[in-house]
Amino acid sequence: MITFADLELVTAISASGSLSEAARKLRVTTAALSMRLRKLEVALGLKLASRDSRRLSLTEDGERLAEEGKRLLQSLEELSESMIGDDQQLQGVLRLAAPFGFGRLRLAPMLARFAKLHPKLKIELDLKETPWPDRNNCDAVIHIGSISDSSWTAQVLASNERWLCASPTYLQKHGMPDTPNDIASHRCICIRENDEHVTFWHLHKKAQTQSIRVIPAMTTNDGGVARRWAESDLGLVLRSQWDVAESVANGTLMRVLPDWQFDTAPILLLIPTQKNRSRKVQMLSSFLSASFKSPIPDSI
Repeated sequence: MITFADLELVTAISASGSLSEAARKLRVTTAALSMRLRKLEVALGLKLASRDSRRLSLTEDGERLAEEGKRLLQSLEELSESMIGDDQQLQGVLRLAAPFGFGRLRLAPMLARFAKLHPKLKIELDLKETPWPDRNNCDAVIHIGSISDSSWTAQVLASNERWLCASPTYLQKHGMPDTPNDIASHRCICIRENDEHVTFWHLHKKAQTQSIRVIPAMTTNDGGVARRWAESDLGLVLRSQWDVAESVANGTLMRVLPDWQFDTAPILLLIPTQKNRSRKVQMLSSFLSASFKSPIPDSI
């Protein structure tokens, strides 16, 4: 008979892609997990996984068991939540994924407050360069930028404008751009994220729309690094408002072409469609929505 532990085993392997990562999630040794997998295969008379020197992948039967297992485990979790009175604390595990910079600077302080409200809830935050769409095992994912995927429900937490900025020293030396066309003569710092085409900057002003191709003087996949380069007088940077607003406020950066609007990159809370009914996810959604609207600084 397939047990609850068997379903947890196969779904963990499906989400991880390796025995070692699955073992860490289930808090057992790799050898113990491998033995459990072999016993399950013998009991079912099926080959559930294929192994090579680098990774482990589930067979068709293994994937089918993992998919059914995820559905059953989710139903059991929802049943457990539904049996808890409204006056009681959230319990269980809440798994989230978010981009590195935003997760550290903005999301982590919010989750600290949420954790204090629900001390019985275990929160797991996984910070990745690209947390979506490779985190299907999560209850929710923070994503910056638009998506189109019917298997996820997207809630806009903040519009998140993009601001073009540079340091006062850089602008004093190289001059302040007066029009979008002036950008081409400046050093530009570009950020690779979400596989976007980083050398095209799109601007809007009333009925005017203009696209500028820039030649990057410096490129990185870390937005925080790009901001610090700009603060070090190395060029113009196009960065999310949430990351540069403080630098603009304290004078280490200045907005460039503030009358022009660049393409926005909305901050989204992505929830797998099958987890929309989860009480803990619904409460997280309400909490984050209120937190993003609050003018109170995100301090722990």
